[in-house]
Amino acid sequence: MPRIAQTLSDLPSQDDLLSMSGLAFMQGILDGTVPGPPIGHTLGYALHAVKDGEVTFRGTPEFDVTNPMGTVHGGWYGTLLDSAMACAVMTKVPAGSVYTTLEYKINITRGIPLGMEIACTGRTDHTGRSTGVASGEIRGVEDGKLYATGSTTCIIMKLR
Repeated sequence: MPRIAQTLSDLPSQDDLLSMSGLAFMQGILDGTVPGPPIGHTLGYALHAVKDGEVTFRGTPEFDVTNPMGTVHGGWYGTLLDSAMACAVMTKVPAGSVYTTLEYKINITRGIPLGMEIACTGRTDHTGRSTGVASGEIRGVEDGKLYATGSTTCIIMKLR
């Protein structure tokens, strides 16, 4: 079961992070040996599966992520897709390097009903020395319907 960092001191040091491949780091979050980022707890989603080039989060939007009209806020879709797509790129990042999102785009195809569990999967389309490109989708766990898609470009930076 993934554990969540409670303070900045709970997060891995830069030396620890740089000693691991991105895939090992993501697998560590999944198995609880590396704390996960608090944003997932805040927004109601958690890492569910990790493979080389693919990451899946699962979550359930609740009332606290709605907009003034009572529907799931677009930022929830965006944050979830950014997490899945960028973490998919992370699985391809070699030890000694880090990444960050350069840009991302989402398309919401339908509203997610509050309380419905969804799966958000990110998959790499390309990972090179300095950039990674990935795509993602949010689907209902029970109904299999497509709720949103996304694409991202990440920069990969060698620090060691």
